[in-house]
Amino acid sequence: MYKKQLTVQKFICLAAVIVSAAVFVYSLGLVTDLYDTLYSTMRNASDLTKTDVSGSIVYYNIQDFNRQFMYASIGLLLLSVLLMITNTHSRRRYYIGNYVAVGLYSVASLVLMVWAHIQIEMYKAEFLQVDFEALKEHAETWGTAYTESTFFFDIHYLIFGLLLIVVILLVGNVIWKRSLMKAEQELITKGKEATA
Repeated sequence: MYKKQLTVQKFICLAAVIVSAAVFVYSLGLVTDLYDTLYSTMRNASDLTKTDVSGSIVYYNIQDFNRQFMYASIGLLLLSVLLMITNTHSRRRYYIGNYVAVGLYSVASLVLMVWAHIQIEMYKAEFLQVDFEALKEHAETWGTAYTESTFFFDIHYLIFGLLLIVVILLVGNVIWKRSLMKAEQELITKGKEATA
């Protein structure tokens, strides 16, 4: 039974690292469409009221969140590596460090998901207030990119969904591990009683 559980826990810890890396990559690409389509509409970066397209200020408004999101995703990636450092992926019996690593990663993931989801939805709503007719005209005049797509906002549902699945599997693995450790301890105790 332990062999199957060890294989599963190795897969879950590896998935945590991969999904955390995906969150980091997502944080880097979040404003890609906004930059391509809206940056050139701002005539003067020191006076954001001067724009060819109303609503294009969303590109500047999202910058602080995007920076914080990137730092938070780096922190999450480091916490996923902590799972490996504490041998949570390979240890037969868990010790306090393993529980701490799983707890930190799980709580950080949940906090990041809720916080980032709220912010992303807020900036998506602000993006949808852009004057897309003026943006299309600007793109045709200046030969810049044009999109009304909210893909980079919407893809967070997939990425955060995967992150949530990893957290659930990680916590489920801890519960499974504890039950196996308890059963093993009971067998050891019964074996000692039988020999005594």
